[in-house]
Amino acid sequence: MNRELLEKPFNPDQIKQREGNFGKMLDYIEGHSVIARLNEAFDSNWSFEIVKHEIMTDTDEVLVLGKLIAGDVIKTQFGSSRITRARESGDMISLADDLKAAATDALKKAATLLGVGLHLYAGAKPSRPNPTQSNTNQTRPTNSGNGVNGSGNRQENNGNGRISAKQHKFILNLMKEAGMTKSQLNQHCTETYGSVLDYINKGDASSLIDWLQSF
Repeated sequence: MNRELLEKPFNPDQIKQREGNFGKMLDYIEGHSVIARLNEAFDSNWSFEIVKHEIMTDTDEVLVLGKLIAGDVIKTQFGSSRITRARESGDMISLADDLKAAATDALKKAATLLGVGLHLYAGAKPSRPNPTQSNTNQTRPTNSGNGVNGSGNRQENNGNGRISAKQHKFILNLMKEAGMTKSQLNQHCTETYGSVLDYINKGDASSLIDWLQSF
């Protein structure tokens, strides 16, 4: 086990933010970055499985217990995700996607027991780049905090809270134009932003719009 590699701090551009309890912004690492780190540290010789799962409709939440196996080391952790429902009917949209999001959450939490991303909890994360500095190599913004108007043009939006209704509607229109299903879009959001579409923040929504417009 390469502990030095496992515990190596992630680059600032790999650290995303989401809104936690009481409006506090939390740093997190996306699922694909954690998987890449595990592949590198264990030469892809690791596995992850769901031991059990539970669907709690009373709290609109799904829970999974995941088990990460790397060599002779076994780590288990719970993961959770909100149940996504249609705005008007209240029907479940895709329980499978919700379980996938919970599984990703469990994997990331289990990986922290091996040291992956542990520096975020210890408060020793690397300094973020100055947002006033330009980056000519940047292809698309991440966590910009900007919204969109009805035509898709950007507008200033203070804060980085949950995706706005205008962003949500515009993204669904772009999704249809790209020939993509809601399930496929939710899978992309879960892998990239750590949550399904309905629960990403405004900055991630802005980044998602840029991605969809590239099709």
